Amino acid sequence: MTRIRTRSLCGAVALAMAVTFPVLTQDNEMSFFITSAGNGSGANLGGLEGADAHCSMLASAAGSSGKTWRAYLSTQGSNGVSARDRIGSGPWFNSEGVQIAGSVDELHYSNAALTKETQLDENGKITNGRTDTPNRHDILTGTQLDGSRFADGEDHTCSNWTGAGDGSAQVGHHDRTGGGPVPSSWNSAHGSRGCTQANLEGTGGAGKFYCFATN
Repeated sequence: MTRIRTRSLCGAVALAMAVTFPVLTQDNEMSFFITSAGNGSGANLGGLEGADAHCSMLASAAGSSGKTWRAYLSTQGSNGVSARDRIGSGPWFNSEGVQIAGSVDELHYSNAALTKETQLDENGKITNGRTDTPNRHDILTGTQLDGSRFADGEDHTCSNWTGAGDGSAQVGHHDRTGGGPVPSSWNSAHGSRGCTQANLEGTGGAGKFYCFATN
C-alpha cells in the first residue's frame, strides 16, 4: 500500500511540475532570407516602405505568415535610420530552420554562421555567388560594417532607395568573397557602380536585399 501511495504521489508531483513549468520550445520558423528577386527597378525599391512590402510579399508567397518583415537597409540624412535598428533582436533562422544569428551583436560581430549555403532565399534556394553564372552576390544594404547608417554626406543608398540612375549603394557579399575594400563582408563590401538594374547586374548584383522578421 505504501509503495502504491508513493508512486501516486510522485506522479502527481510530476504532473504539477509539468503544468507549472511548461517546456519551452524555440520558434525556428523562417525569420531571415535573401530576396529571390529584386523589384526590377534597380535600387529604386520605393524607399524603406516599398522594400518592407517586398519582403512581406515574398514571405507570404513562400507560405510564411504571422510575422512582421523588415528589409535590412539603412537610409541617410537627418531622418536616416540604421539597418541594425530595424530588424528586431533575434534569433533569426533561414528557411531550413538553421540559426544564422542569435542577436544583433552576433549578426554583426560574430557572423561566422552567415555563408553562401546558409543565407538562403525565401524558397530555400542558394543565391548565385562569385563563382556562379551569373554572379549575383552583391546584396543591397546601404550600411556600414556594424550595421549603422552612413553619415559622411555621400550617397550610399541610391537616394534612400528611390533612385534608379546616378548614385551608388553600399552592398555586401553573401558568399563572403570577391572584390572591394572588404570583400568578405556580408553587409558592407563596396559601393555599386550605379543605381540602375543594368549597373547592379554589371557589378555582380540584381537588386536583391536581406529580409528579417522582427517577431
